Amino acid sequence: MPYYGPMQQPGLWGQPVSNMTVVDKVPPEIMHLVDPHWYQFPPMNPLWHSIIGFVIFILGVVSIIGNGMVIYIFSTAKSLRTPSNLFVVNLAMSDFLMMGTNAFTMVYNCWYETWSLGLLMCDLYAFFGSLFGCCSIWTMTMIALDRYNVIVKGLSGKPLTNTGAILRIVVCWLIGVVWGILPMLGWNRYVPEGNMTACGTDYLTDDWFHKSYILVYSVFVYYIPLFTIIYSYIFIIQAVSAHEKNMREQAKRMNVQSLRSGDDGKSTEMKLAKIALVTISLWFMAWTPYTVINYTGVFKTANISPLATIWGSVFAKANAVYNPIVYGISHPKYRAALIRRFPSLACSDSPVSDDKSLASEASGVTTDATPNTA
Repeated sequence: MPYYGPMQQPGLWGQPVSNMTVVDKVPPEIMHLVDPHWYQFPPMNPLWHSIIGFVIFILGVVSIIGNGMVIYIFSTAKSLRTPSNLFVVNLAMSDFLMMGTNAFTMVYNCWYETWSLGLLMCDLYAFFGSLFGCCSIWTMTMIALDRYNVIVKGLSGKPLTNTGAILRIVVCWLIGVVWGILPMLGWNRYVPEGNMTACGTDYLTDDWFHKSYILVYSVFVYYIPLFTIIYSYIFIIQAVSAHEKNMREQAKRMNVQSLRSGDDGKSTEMKLAKIALVTISLWFMAWTPYTVINYTGVFKTANISPLATIWGSVFAKANAVYNPIVYGISHPKYRAALIRRFPSLACSDSPVSDDKSLASEASGVTTDATPNTA
């Protein structure tokens, strides 16, 4: 039987001397999950564990507070109760739960510099990360498709209803549950990552049955949503560009500089489409490093280090912080409702009223939302 323990080197008198490795602190009950690849690396500098733990703690606090506010405001403000805003609430919920279940668990393990919570918690940690991550990306996909329906199809598109939005949200959660639970049923498995303070899918096993999970997972949870969003926004940008061109030509014929005061709402749609595009771009920038790490392990294209895996986890979890910031800054009615409930957060002496927000959004739409039919 081959030996996968710590590497040995001869000492001064020909006796073997043990080298410390990143695996040395791993509890015996999960040692069988650690891939032999990680035995070649020395322990990470404790300073890295402190830095990563601190960063994850800050991200967790900001995400929970930010997404908690989004859930509260969008759920209680009447002007924000539209079918499409159910997607916004669902996105905030999945981000909230992502950090609530993953962030402080990782901080705890960074304190002990290894995974110290046992086999079951390793499975649950990775399952929740996959579940909420899948739900987030498919919710963002639904938002993009909704924008496509509103901006590109316009009046010819079928208006989104509360029932339709709820059914799409249920689909997002089902996708997350299915892909999250499959490794626990035998297709791939959840194992400690290289830094030994987090758990994720096994992308180092040479068995192609397990590798196939990574590849198929990436198709359904990364590539299909990515190309769907790209397709949607290509046509959104084309539609908005054509509208802007028509507006300029009409203004020129009427000998005026702008028709914005009489706009039919497309200018608002253009702004909201940009907001959604930025949000989705940030999501993919957050998850692409983790995808690259998984592919690197599957195809053995490079030597993955423990430090690389831990930064992949940090970037993946950071996406849960972006969304409440983007919505809070760029959504007038959300900002007005937020200031009305939390006046201390106002950045000016004259907070935006809800009436002003409604006036500024001539079409009555909200961020990533269809026209308000209430």
